[in-house]
Amino acid sequence: MKIALQLGLIPGPTTAAKAKWAHDNGVEGLELGVWGGGLEKCLRDAEAINGLVPISSVCGNADPDGNPCFDFLDPDKERRRKAIEGSKELLKFCGEVGAAGQIVPPIFGGPKVPDLSPYKTAIELEDGLMVAALQELAPHAAAHNTRFLLEPLNRYEQHYLRRLADAQRVIERAGAPEGVGILADLFHMHIEETSSPQALRDAAKYVYHLHLADNTRHEPGTGDIDFVAAFRVLSELNFAGWLAYECSISGEDKAASLAKSLAFVRDCLTKK
Repeated sequence: MKIALQLGLIPGPTTAAKAKWAHDNGVEGLELGVWGGGLEKCLRDAEAINGLVPISSVCGNADPDGNPCFDFLDPDKERRRKAIEGSKELLKFCGEVGAAGQIVPPIFGGPKVPDLSPYKTAIELEDGLMVAALQELAPHAAAHNTRFLLEPLNRYEQHYLRRLADAQRVIERAGAPEGVGILADLFHMHIEETSSPQALRDAAKYVYHLHLADNTRHEPGTGDIDFVAAFRVLSELNFAGWLAYECSISGEDKAASLAKSLAFVRDCLTKK
């Protein structure tokens, strides 16, 4: 297991300075975000990082014009097409930089499609749209040696994928194609799963990446999530992927808080 940090939470005035901080503090990977320019922003960040620290992953989606786009389940065909085409560009970038994948919550908030019960519920309609999207995106991701990673979120952020089992359901309905996987976020799991360790076991063959945050939504070590229990299960499953921080950083001295948390996570990993 390797530790990565989202680029945006690292202290420093420039991307190059952030990458140097990560390198100097033993961070093994950097997760890029698409906010503020989509693919073009990722390309600029990768150029500034200049290979100092590997790029672990890309978080989020943007349309081909660089606008944030999570319309995979939108009733409008053109909106869905923009989401898919934007993802294809970012998956190609992931392959070029050797990233594990693109992390995507397919929707935020409530459903945009109607409930057509008793014909089909909104969730059933959304499953059909998501399966069709996965069947198009999976071979594209696989061709670029990366993955489209579905991210379940908690009930306050997303209605559709809230548990790892929800993402597993959609992947298996799509035929479990190569090029698709699950991003497991321990913060969201702490809210939605009755047992995060068991959820990781049950979805093990599809989990390729993790996000780390404590129940405070701050850095690991600031709350009561049992990271040792989660890491122990991952070790049992021979998980060799990334553990990427996605959280706020507490305190006035962000560098000190982040360094303290990294030491905490590394200690948890020794106890697994």
